[in-house]
This record gives sequence, C-alpha cells and structure tokens, in this order.
Amino acid sequence: MTPTELKRLYQIIKVQLEYGLDELLPNHQLAKAPLVLRKSLFWIKNKHPDKPLGERLRLALQELGPVWIKFGQMMSTRRDLFPDHIADQLAILQDQVVPFDGELAKQQIEQALGGDLTLWFENFNIEPLASASIAQVHTANLKDTGQEIVIKVIRPDIQPIIRADLKLMYRLARVVAKALPDARRLKPVEVVSEYEKTLLGELDLRREAANAIQLRRNFEGSDELYVPEIMTDFSNKTVMVSERIYGIQVSDIESLVNNGTNMKLLAERGVRVFFTQVFRDSFFHADMHPGNVFVEYDHPQSPRWIGLDCGIVGTLNSEDKRYLAENFLAFFNRDYRRVAELHVESEWVPRETNIDEFEFAIRMVCEPIFAKPLCDISFGHVLLNLFNTARQFNMEVQPQLVLLQKTLLYIEGLGRQLYPQLDLWATAKPFLEEWMSNQVGPKAFLNSVKDRAPLWAEKLPELPELLYDSLKQGKLMNQRLEHLFQGYRQTKRSIAIGNFMFGAGATAMICAAILLNHTGEHLSLGLGVLGVTLWLLSWRFYRK
Repeated sequence: MTPTELKRLYQIIKVQLEYGLDELLPNHQLAKAPLVLRKSLFWIKNKHPDKPLGERLRLALQELGPVWIKFGQMMSTRRDLFPDHIADQLAILQDQVVPFDGELAKQQIEQALGGDLTLWFENFNIEPLASASIAQVHTANLKDTGQEIVIKVIRPDIQPIIRADLKLMYRLARVVAKALPDARRLKPVEVVSEYEKTLLGELDLRREAANAIQLRRNFEGSDELYVPEIMTDFSNKTVMVSERIYGIQVSDIESLVNNGTNMKLLAERGVRVFFTQVFRDSFFHADMHPGNVFVEYDHPQSPRWIGLDCGIVGTLNSEDKRYLAENFLAFFNRDYRRVAELHVESEWVPRETNIDEFEFAIRMVCEPIFAKPLCDISFGHVLLNLFNTARQFNMEVQPQLVLLQKTLLYIEGLGRQLYPQLDLWATAKPFLEEWMSNQVGPKAFLNSVKDRAPLWAEKLPELPELLYDSLKQGKLMNQRLEHLFQGYRQTKRSIAIGNFMFGAGATAMICAAILLNHTGEHLSLGLGVLGVTLWLLSWRFYRK
C-alpha cells in the first residue's frame, strides 16, 4: 500500500475504535486487526462510551465520509435484520448529514452556471432544505415564472475522498479474495467495481438528470409513481434544478396515518412500481431509501409515490429478466427442482452441479421458511439463506444483479415499515405471471408481430415481387418434393395445393401484421388465425 492508503486505513480503524465499533466485528482472524491496534502502542480508546451503539455507528460512518454513509443508508432500510436502536440512528443518514456552508454552495452554483444567481433565480434560501452524502439541496424560485424549484449542488472537494476510499476498498477486496477461498465466489473485486461505477456516476448530475427524465417518461400519467420535472436549461455536471414537490417522507409513519393514507395499498404499489421498473422498463431506481421517497398529500386513499434522487439506476438485459422471473415464480410455487435447474442454465452455478443434490439442499432451507404464513416471511431472509446454500455448490455473485438485490431489500424494508402484514409474494406473483405470459405463448407471438408491423408496412410495395418469388420457389419445391417422395402416396396435385396454402397462409400473416396498426385487432386477428390454419393444412397435403 502507498503511504496515503496506509494513512487512510489507519484513519478508518482509528474512527472505528474511537466509537467502540469493534464490538460489532465478527469472530474471524481478519477481524482481529483492529483489536490488535487497540491493544498495541497506539492504545486507541473508545471516546464515546456514554453514547448508545446505534448513535456511535452513525457518527462513525458520518465521519468516515460518503462511501460509508451510503453503506449506512442501505442498512437503515432493513429493520427486519437490524434492531430499532441501530436502524433509527442510521435512518438519520438518509437526509440529515451535516451540511456544508450555504455561502460556499451559492458560490459553487454561480460558478457552474456562469453568473450571479439573481440572473435566473429569486428567493434563494442559504439554508439547505436537505443534506446528503454526495450533495445538498437549496430552494428558490424561477425569476421568470415564479415556479418553486430546488437546486442540487455537489459537495466541494468530495471526489478525492471517494477515490481514495475506493482505491483502498479494491486493495482490501483483493486481500479478502486471497485470504478466504470461499470469498472468491463472492467476486469482491467485481462488486467493488460495480459500486465504484454507481458512486462515481452520482458525482455527475447530468447522469441523474437524464435518469430522472427517463423515469418520468416511463411513468407519465401513472397513479402509482411521480417523478419531478428537471429544468435542463439550468442543469450541468455539478448543479441540477428541478421542480419542488411537497409530500410526506415515507418513513414518517405517524404523518401518513394522520393524513388518512391507505397504508396497505401504498405498500403494495411500492412493490408493483419496483417490478414494473425491472420487468417492463428494464430501468429501475436503485437508491430508494426513505430519504429519496415521499408520498403525495392528495388522495390519501389512492396514494402515489414520489421518487427523488435518480443518481443510481439499474438495468437488466432480457436474459437476466427471464431467469429472474422464472426463479421468482418457481420460488412462489415451491418448485425447487426448477430453481436448481435455472441456476445451472444461467450458469450462476457450474454446469456440472448435481441437480438432485442442489434441489434437496434448497428444499431443506426453504421448506421450514414456507411453513410460516407468507405475510410473515422476509424475502431478505430467504435470499440470505438461499445464498448460503448455493455457496456450497460454488455459486458466484453476479455483479450485474447487485443493484437489483439491494433495491429489492430496500422495497421490502419500506413496505414492511408501512404495512407490517405486507405479503410481498402475493403482490408480486400476479405481476410476474402476467409478464411471463407476455413473453411466451400466443400473446408473445402477437406482440412480436405488432412490434414488427411498421417494418413490414414499409415492405408492402415489395409484396407482389415477394409473392412472385414465393410462388417460383414453390414450383421448385414442388419439383424437388416430387422427386424425393417418388413412390409414395403423395401426388403432384396435393403438393401444389400444399404450396398454395403455404403461400396463402404467409400472405395472410403479413397482411394481419400490416393491418394490426391500421384497422384494429379483430380483422388482423382473424387473418392471423386464417394464416396459421392454412399453414397447418398445407403440411397435411405434403404428407399425403
């Protein structure tokens, strides 16, 4: 390690010991280093023995900087995994991080925009509305229209701190991968790499603005999620301006109840919003801790979520989505055999894995969990138990799914806070079943035809020539089939009829696709059925 890295490592251990966090460390050889330092010549004492553990943990993470604050934000949403005295303190990190000076924020904004604030804004509030690990927010009004807006500005001199911590995390990840053979399957270096991409992405507010615009477009007119409008004329790498929204922070349960909010519906909509983002859009908000999520005051019996801070988003390819949906449904149906097969097919575990043994191991873990009522089952606990089981079969962490796993834990944590009886399984299963039905079977076929209809419409002028070529090819096929099936019952007449039906069926299908976007679904569906029928009948004539 370089002297700078060693200095930072010492600072991290020193802060941990000064706040007495060594009592949280696991009983492992790698975890004994801080204890050695405490008892060595450094003799670092706990300087806050009078403070409870949760507060000490929060203060330590806050002192260590943005990388560690983000970690605390993630932990704060898992109230089913952490006691209240820790989760309550970590929740403060969501939007109550110590702010930096408002005058410095104003200077940063003016420097980024290239002029005095009064040229564009009025009523700029020097006191921040909220302060987080990466940036803080100030309120103002647009000078021309008077519209209320918020101005987000990146903390000054934050990049060197983040890059130093990430560099150290890389080194520690390599040490862990070498020291613990089991940890290699966790891909610690790859996980740190993914974390680096998302964290550094948050430092460029142009990325967040683009993400917010995309997410807003995906849910345009939705009664389940609202994303504030971005003022692109005033947004750049270090400053972002958006409309100001008013709502109840999702963690403020008392205010939500006093407003008459339908808590069950709110929790269920949160789950549906998550699965819609993942499976419909392949574009999901991956930082949905309570500091970034509000609920509208209006229509409390039909509550709508408000999503802020789109700096971290995740995407999945079609293959990952397919395997995830099938895995979820197999779990819901307790089809452990299918779960094991999917893990092998997707190569999340090696192809030589014994399916029978893997299925039995999954069954042993999951059956006792499913013995409880579904509403009492924590999906987070299921994932953790399954992960521990799969480790025995050399399962490797999929870095591209890390954000998805984290977001799912966020959603479950939020949902259970809002409505402790939330049945995540029952809420998600119908959505997944509908999504799968649209990926396979008749619906998938019709959707595919509909998607291709505009392209086929462009080819419409070429249809006569294509039909001529098809008939010409049919004649050649007729001659070849007559030669191949000579001596059988098939005759030239039946082949010709088959060719005609095959060509007519193809024509009907093409016309159905073209008409689908012009004359409605009934006519196009009828032509599609006719085309398929003619195709099937044509093969009967070929076989005669």
